[in-house]
Amino acid sequence: MDADQLVKKVTQATGFTHSAGVEVMLAQPGHTILRLPKKPELLQFNGFFHGGAIAGLADHAAGAAATTALSAGKVAVTVDLHVNYLAPADTLAILAEAKVVSGGGTISVVSVQVFNEVAGAEEGSVRVLCAIATATLRAVPLPSSS
Repeated sequence: MDADQLVKKVTQATGFTHSAGVEVMLAQPGHTILRLPKKPELLQFNGFFHGGAIAGLADHAAGAAATTALSAGKVAVTVDLHVNYLAPADTLAILAEAKVVSGGGTISVVSVQVFNEVAGAEEGSVRVLCAIATATLRAVPLPSSS
């Protein structure tokens, strides 16, 4: 299974990402872009994306990027996640772009930028940075059910 197939399979199968409606826009070795459309259950009281939804998207994007850089039969799980919120996420969708900074057989570090999507993804979206994250992940055997 290639990187794109693996990321799409895991994203569609897991509870949070499936329920939230996360979309895989790009999945290449060490690099992913995920999109999260605005839904009422993902917002805080003022209509902005909740910080937990932003962190969840960043976490999943980081895990996907790290996993695509690992050897077959391995998956990355989060050891540490640090998120800095820079601006309100108040558009119709947010995008998380994750890139492996340092990959290894056991530990990987991934940098994630989360953007407000200002124009539609179909037309080549304009992005406004709303959060950054750094994730440390550990390689573990891929569960047999994946």
